[in-house]
Amino acid sequence: MSPDVVRTAFAPATVGNVICGFDVFGLALEAPGDRVTARSSDRPGLRITDVTGDGGRIPTDPRKNSATVAARALLRASGWDADRTGIDISIAKGLPLSGGMGGSAASAVAGVVAVDALLGTEAPIELLLQCAIEGEARASGGPHLDNVAPALYGGLVLVRPSASRPVIRLPILEELHVALLHPDVEVSTREARRALGRNVPLGEAVGQWGRTAAFVHALHEGDWDLLRESLVDGVAEPRRAHLIPGFDVVRAAAMEAGALACGISGAGPSMLSLCRGPDRASVVASAMASAFRAQTGLPSSVHLSPVSPRGARVEASGGEDAA
Repeated sequence: MSPDVVRTAFAPATVGNVICGFDVFGLALEAPGDRVTARSSDRPGLRITDVTGDGGRIPTDPRKNSATVAARALLRASGWDADRTGIDISIAKGLPLSGGMGGSAASAVAGVVAVDALLGTEAPIELLLQCAIEGEARASGGPHLDNVAPALYGGLVLVRPSASRPVIRLPILEELHVALLHPDVEVSTREARRALGRNVPLGEAVGQWGRTAAFVHALHEGDWDLLRESLVDGVAEPRRAHLIPGFDVVRAAAMEAGALACGISGAGPSMLSLCRGPDRASVVASAMASAFRAQTGLPSSVHLSPVSPRGARVEASGGEDAA
């Protein structure tokens, strides 16, 4: 590896579960996202030299940060000695911590893509996925493929952990847009997992299986009515909604404004509405923000995006995609 080589990768925010598909559906937004820069160094070892945008909260120990754990996994899998290869890592967090937007997954994916570009390993995407999963699991307490996969692959995906083909790309309806509200509160993934308990009644499970299957069919057929009917979460939302201030009021406002559906983004506290077209998404986002402010008095931010077909990518200097 030549000295003074620098590569920066961007990985986008993601929405896990997509309302009706707990732990099996995920989608990518265009923005915001995390950026990881990998720089060759004469000093042996993998180090984190700088982190911005996190308020000093995420670990800088390379054994505990999702970006460097993922990068170290790639080094090991590609035959590089992680203790002798000199790489300096800097992380620019564009995603909130414990925000339900796939922040730890984005850092892991950006880290592994940046180091892959730095070393020129040209690792297959399946290997990048497995390495990113290691990093994300270290940060969040367990592997969550429904965030890692869309951050890496882009688009709307069906994930099957431990399967021989773990990621299946689903069709993206051209007009499908996301209005995402991020409240200025935090819900840890571990806390949200505990709220679920360990058992789901058979009737609830059967209903959810039917809706997940209907969702996939609706995407393939372009059936907006079936899509709307399928977007109901009977498993996670009833057990997690109490963790999000103003949830019921915000959802009601979104539906009144014309959303196809509104629910929890990942583990929360972010909420997403799926909408038909960018204009409708803009109206819904404003309604969600107004309802949240009126109900809680707390600030929030909104993000508007189509379902982005692009996942992580290497950027040239200035933030543009590298050729």
